[in-house]
Amino acid sequence: MKKLIVSAAVAITLLSVNAAFASEASQVVSNKAVNKAKIEAKKQQNQVKIIKEAVQAVTLTQEVLKSLEKGDKNEALKKLEKAIGKLEIVLEAPNAPALIPIDSSVEVVEYPGTVKDIEIALITVKALLKENKVQEARRVLNTLRSEIVLKTVNLPLASYPAALKLAAKFLHEDRVEEAKRVLNQALLTFVEADIITPIPLLKAQLLVEEAKKIAKTDRKRALDYLKEAKYSLKKAEALGYTSDSDTTYKNLEESIEKIEKEVKGKNSAEKLFEELIEKIKDFKEKAIKSISK
Repeated sequence: MKKLIVSAAVAITLLSVNAAFASEASQVVSNKAVNKAKIEAKKQQNQVKIIKEAVQAVTLTQEVLKSLEKGDKNEALKKLEKAIGKLEIVLEAPNAPALIPIDSSVEVVEYPGTVKDIEIALITVKALLKENKVQEARRVLNTLRSEIVLKTVNLPLASYPAALKLAAKFLHEDRVEEAKRVLNQALLTFVEADIITPIPLLKAQLLVEEAKKIAKTDRKRALDYLKEAKYSLKKAEALGYTSDSDTTYKNLEESIEKIEKEVKGKNSAEKLFEELIEKIKDFKEKAIKSISK
């Protein structure tokens, strides 16, 4: 049997060129969900308290190394002592956290393909791994994301000030190369923390909320929204987004199907809608992951 060898480039081009089944109206709601989430992520970013003393301490550390490269040990010591002083201010603050944010950003990556595309990509990855084409497989896997990521870069308060003090000690003892090593190592200890929110779950929640609003006045559109919500959940599951909630993807799909039957029939689904919205909210909140690197 011939070995299956598929390049990463080919895998990426396997994305479906056909438009998704979603109606124009449901696509508008989906876009609204993403835009709303972007605004919320930006608000969260603005709420990340960047400690200016910590930022200044990092800048001064970099300047210390430049001074040492120029052979100006006295200037390096002055800047190093200033950096240590900046961090002493942070250390004296009540309830100072172990990680001090020094930078933050928001990244939005939305997967453009369908559930079928995801399945094909995963088959491709398995084939590449069988051929030990790890890097090509990694490139394909890196495309399988649909998420909003709030990134923060943090200074570790437990180790960074101690490193600066050790470097100062070495400089006082004229052990310049050792001081450089300690400072360079300190600049590599920053911790990146990512808060990841899956976009398909955001879309599913807003689609169900919008369906609830119009279920009595526009059954067809409400059903279209519910259908798209169900598809968004399938996409989230295919992309491997998991939740710590007691609710499962299967439970959510079954709940949507119950509402669809009710909307097609007596159309008294208010309570079912409310229960489903709460389930999706809980599922989404418990699917949000915090990852430190």
